[in-house]
Amino acid sequence: QLQLVESGGGLVQPGGSLRLSCAASGFTFDSYVIAWFRQAPGKEREGVSCISNRDDSTNYADSGKGRFTISRDNAKNTVYLQMNSLKPEDAALYYCAADRGVLCSSRVGLKSSIYDYWGQGTQVTVSS
Repeated sequence: QLQLVESGGGLVQPGGSLRLSCAASGFTFDSYVIAWFRQAPGKEREGVSCISNRDDSTNYADSGKGRFTISRDNAKNTVYLQMNSLKPEDAALYYCAADRGVLCSSRVGLKSSIYDYWGQGTQVTVSS
């Protein structure tokens, strides 16, 4: 069955970097848009970034523009989220999600309700 497994989270100091990975299995990976979402305690889940399956075009929430970079390796069925210059407000549980029909560059590309498949999440803590 379709499975998404996140890894790479951890504790990092403000200003530090982390690279999250989302490993996919059980489906035709290059047919799906993959997105990253995050949810901090007491807050709603919010979109971070997505990457298209068609042309590798990307979309970023304002919170991560200039600091985060999403990429995909279809040969490895993996999507990465490189996060630099991390801030305490970036701390959250980060999820990856997959959907076949969404247009990543559109207004709904970072809307969590659109995505059908989800991983279990990886925790990111930013603290000194």
